[in-house]
Amino acid sequence: MNPKIRVGILSYGMSGKVFHCPLLHVNPGYVMSKIMQRSANDALDRYPNVTIVKEAREIFNDPEIDLVLVNTPDHTHYEFTRAALEAGKHVVVEKPFVQDIPEGEKLIDLALRKGKIMTVFQSRRFEGDFLTIRKIIENQLLGRLVEYEAHFDRFRNFIRDSWKEKPENKTGTLYNLGSHLVDQAMVLFGMPDAVYADIRKQRTGSQVDDLFDLSLFYPSVKVTLKSSYLVREPGPRYLLHGTEGSYVKYGIDPQEEALTQGRYPNEADWGKESEDKWGILNTTVNGLHFRGPVETLPGCYQEFYSSLYETIVNGRELAVKPQESLNGIRIIKAAYESCERRCAVLTK
Repeated sequence: MNPKIRVGILSYGMSGKVFHCPLLHVNPGYVMSKIMQRSANDALDRYPNVTIVKEAREIFNDPEIDLVLVNTPDHTHYEFTRAALEAGKHVVVEKPFVQDIPEGEKLIDLALRKGKIMTVFQSRRFEGDFLTIRKIIENQLLGRLVEYEAHFDRFRNFIRDSWKEKPENKTGTLYNLGSHLVDQAMVLFGMPDAVYADIRKQRTGSQVDDLFDLSLFYPSVKVTLKSSYLVREPGPRYLLHGTEGSYVKYGIDPQEEALTQGRYPNEADWGKESEDKWGILNTTVNGLHFRGPVETLPGCYQEFYSSLYETIVNGRELAVKPQESLNGIRIIKAAYESCERRCAVLTK
């Protein structure tokens, strides 16, 4: 019989409710043991067998818990992750991994010394459009890729009463949404040589950045990453151009919306995108011209925890290595420096 990994979850906010708990719930390798809710217990509505606790130490000090999910506000990631590792637990950290480079280095070193697995929930690696783009690039369907542009836009012209809107928490859209786009770019192209950034506060009264426009410098491909909270009429999410053609993709992976609706990722056709959302490929392959929609591969957020189980139980290579996520933070830090200095900043 395969062993069960018992999980302690430090928050039942948006990330816990929408993403992590449904993914863990349908995976037979995991048991959700405890969830920290300091002022509520609504997690019991969907997961009645879970124990609600009020303090993190009730999770850290539980000898039966194997894995701790640190999905608390960004500025608390370091302290909670350090405490979980010190308690001898494996750890999943929500993105962004940490806010400062030395913090990440200390955590990576601590995990190695403790012999524990630590990973970061870079969920957008498992979205259908990105999986499709990886396949297009790997199969050289555009010839030699020369330009890659990715957007993560929203329309939120208001200011929420949230820790994400408070500058003292060192937050903003670059750490929030940017950590996804930066991670995807690194998966495709590795660490850039340099970054040039334009980062702004555009919403009326905003105290944190809500727009970024990053140029990542690679020898053979131009990479642009953009996000804004004031895009009411969305453009393409991805634009790829190569020596033989282009690929243009609108729309967003359907998994988050399905999870928000309370659905679970064990249902038939999970992650499949409707045909009207498929990207358009216009290219020449082996002398034949093709223009038309390309079916988007199904998204699979559940693969994150399936892969992690294999790592913890069977020693499989870790899918999301913490050093990769720390390199993403290095790029974000360089982007802020670039914006402040109005010049490109080296990242290598």
